[in-house]
Amino acid sequence: MLGLGSFQTEQEANAVHRFGTVAVTVVHAPACHFCDDAEQTLTSYSGRFPLDVRTVDIHSAEGRRLIALHRPAMNPLVLVDGEFFSSGRLPRRKLEKLLTSTYAHVSRTAERQ
Repeated sequence: MLGLGSFQTEQEANAVHRFGTVAVTVVHAPACHFCDDAEQTLTSYSGRFPLDVRTVDIHSAEGRRLIALHRPAMNPLVLVDGEFFSSGRLPRRKLEKLLTSTYAHVSRTAERQ
């Protein structure tokens, strides 16, 4: 288990893995080309990995809470399973490596249940 991060309960965080998806949260700022690029990349990766991508506006209550909690240096703030993953330009190789290893873990966990 990766920790609660932005999940409200441990059950909610565990449900992501139980159903075989990886939760990705993108805190999006207006006129942010890195934000747009991250969303496009995640959309293309969703064909290869079981992603549940959620976009949160930086000016929303949740967006402000996540920014205050993680204090990213640049936008977008990207969380994977509620944990800080990156800020600024999305590191594609790092993401692919994480998704490959997480997806293998998720598949093994789902097979056991």
